[in-house]
Amino acid sequence: MRVISGKNHGLRLKMVPSKLTRPTTEKVKEALFSIIAPYNKPGIVLDLYAGSGSLGIEAVSRGYRKAYLVDHARPAIEVIRNNVIATKSPENFEIIKAPASQAIKQFFDNQIRFDLVIFDPPYAKQHIVKDISNLTEYNLLTEHALIVAETDRSGFNSLNSNLPNGYTVLSKKDYGITYLTVMERD
Repeated sequence: MRVISGKNHGLRLKMVPSKLTRPTTEKVKEALFSIIAPYNKPGIVLDLYAGSGSLGIEAVSRGYRKAYLVDHARPAIEVIRNNVIATKSPENFEIIKAPASQAIKQFFDNQIRFDLVIFDPPYAKQHIVKDISNLTEYNLLTEHALIVAETDRSGFNSLNSNLPNGYTVLSKKDYGITYLTVMERD
């Protein structure tokens, strides 16, 4: 796994040594960042189920100012730390070991707002609609913030059937067992 584009182009990233973690393929990662490219702004990213941190690291490599990388698993946090150090710009990242709901409350307490939120949870534990609702309720998204969700078919159908009000779907694509939904806050 590597960074595809930007200032860290070609940087090899470590993966979490677990069968429970499913890294985003380079094909899907490239597609995701191609879809959001017209909307990029040098803002703040939240990678809420970071795993290895590769999606947040890719966003910063492509021009986002800072990424908050959240995961609750100790092995993932260790890999994220190593990958952030490898970027040679650790000041552009905050690593948070916490469940998603706890991290969202922490962001509210610290009044941190996001321009891009990336959801790539384990397929069996998808709570994206609830997480989006919490981010909205706590006013943690900037105007026209982008939300990217990487899911399986079930999560894709659930998300697109229960999308909270105030969001416009910009793109829906499937890549085999992986589905991408990109939306913008109205």
